[in-house]
Amino acid sequence: MNKQKEKQSKRVRRQHKIRIKITGTAERPRLSVFRSNKGMQAQLIDDLVGKTLAGVDIKEIKSVGQKTQKSFELGKLLATKAVTKSISKVVFDRGGYKYHGRIKALADGAREGGLNF
Repeated sequence: MNKQKEKQSKRVRRQHKIRIKITGTAERPRLSVFRSNKGMQAQLIDDLVGKTLAGVDIKEIKSVGQKTQKSFELGKLLATKAVTKSISKVVFDRGGYKYHGRIKALADGAREGGLNF
């Protein structure tokens, strides 16, 4: 197994461990994050119904800058969408990624936008 496949399988294993422990409800949805080399996506998910309540993509951010800065803006954008739908508390699902860099920036932006987790 090459290094990249091994790295991906470790992340998937971490992701499954996290998903066993946390679930989203209508009152407190799950903030799910997907990160790739080029972009990033975040969603608010109600797991009891299996429905996405709000979602954002890095392509919606028009500002120029580093990916970390765009991730911060992405978190703020998701928070404003959540506040319009009267959602203030969420459960953070980092998707098996380490909590630093772009993942941390997204979480900080969401907190600054008004989400509590």
